[in-house]
Amino acid sequence: MEHNQEVDSPNSVIIHHHHHNHNHNNNSMTMLAGNNNNYPASSSSNSPTTLSRYENQKRRDWNTFGQYLRNHRPPLSLTRCSGAHVLEFLRYLDQFGKTKVHTQLCPFFGHPNPPAPCPCPLRQAWGSLDALIGRLRAAYEENGGKPETNPFGARAVRLYLREVRDSQAKARGISYEKKKRKKPNPQQLSSSSLPPPNGNSS
Repeated sequence: MEHNQEVDSPNSVIIHHHHHNHNHNNNSMTMLAGNNNNYPASSSSNSPTTLSRYENQKRRDWNTFGQYLRNHRPPLSLTRCSGAHVLEFLRYLDQFGKTKVHTQLCPFFGHPNPPAPCPCPLRQAWGSLDALIGRLRAAYEENGGKPETNPFGARAVRLYLREVRDSQAKARGISYEKKKRKKPNPQQLSSSSLPPPNGNSS
């Protein structure tokens, strides 16, 4: 599902490892949690079987989440991961966000184009998080997880994403509903969307 909203840049989320033997920035793992259109070249692009940008993105996101679980204190196994842990992960990612979300005390609250800078926090854009959860939900099941136990599809995660969407829309003075398509009139339906009556059905 495509969303017509601003998302963070592809390199917006950097997961820093905290292992004892590598604490340098050059050992950081970059997770792409936004638009895939500017996907950087990867080493797999030279392989005979080149994965799509979406598949590469999904694999990176899955690896990043696995790294997050390993760095969790105490370490957390995937089988014990719940919707609450997914929410913890999403809140952790906010520190790497690049989307300005105004507080209610800010004079620019609800202003889509603030005329001056302000000290409000940067967050992950709702569109980035929504796309990320979609990829991780698919990756979970592709890696042997059962749909009924998928933590990325938990009700708490859906409610959190809805809350982020609504709060960011108000704070930034934008609407995420503009992607809704107008209902075509009957003439348009018969001429474009529906197959011709008594068509090649036999």
